[in-house]
Amino acid sequence: MLSPLIPRVPVAERAALVACIALLAGAAWLGLGFSTDSRLFHLHHLDPGTTASFSFLLYFVVSWTVMTVAMMLPSTMPVLATLHAFAADRSNRVSLLGLSILGYLLAWAAFGGLVYAAFLLLKSFVLNGTWPWARALPGGALLLLMAGAFQFSSFKHKCLEKCRSPFSFVMEHWRGEQERWQAFRLGVDHGVFCVGCCWALMLLMFAVGAGSLLWMMVLAIVMAVEKTLPWGRRLSAPTGLALLAWGGIAILT
Repeated sequence: MLSPLIPRVPVAERAALVACIALLAGAAWLGLGFSTDSRLFHLHHLDPGTTASFSFLLYFVVSWTVMTVAMMLPSTMPVLATLHAFAADRSNRVSLLGLSILGYLLAWAAFGGLVYAAFLLLKSFVLNGTWPWARALPGGALLLLMAGAFQFSSFKHKCLEKCRSPFSFVMEHWRGEQERWQAFRLGVDHGVFCVGCCWALMLLMFAVGAGSLLWMMVLAIVMAVEKTLPWGRRLSAPTGLALLAWGGIAILT
């Protein structure tokens, strides 16, 4: 419950914020649904010259950001709504929300760039014979096991606590001075904590997603429930056990 000292947000403005986020996420889902290019999920099938090019790096980051908008942006609503309430008496509140969203997406885009760089590094070691044993590793199974184990990590749960406490989070990051910079930094910091709790599940798209909208929606729902609902913490352990079992079966078969 917001403090009585914080201005009340008109119902119409709150509805407009929800509608804008829903439209952005819906447009991203439509873009993913109509896309016929699934190279993002099959990097290992591409030749090194293609994956190492700047144009493909740009393609990867843009595609990754679109997926972030579709899968992760709706779960930012509690933080955005709280920031909206804090900035309700400011004439530039819409631009502040926009800067916060931009910061959030930049944090996820940066993580996408790191994923791309890690893939290129791993592929380089495999092709150069430095890690020849990596050719035989069941990559999808390893991602499942990694994501399952991460569900039980204290680091994940510390990040989730930040995401589940939007009022405390905004109070910690919003002082009202240098408001544009603070709104942007709030979005970046929220994105960093979001990456911290969801990165392993997000990478599962490369193991089980393979461009499937159904799997992407399942992962998005699991991450949103974990991040935003009070009982979301109860989902972590069963999800972790299921992923560990799935990964074990994948290795054995």
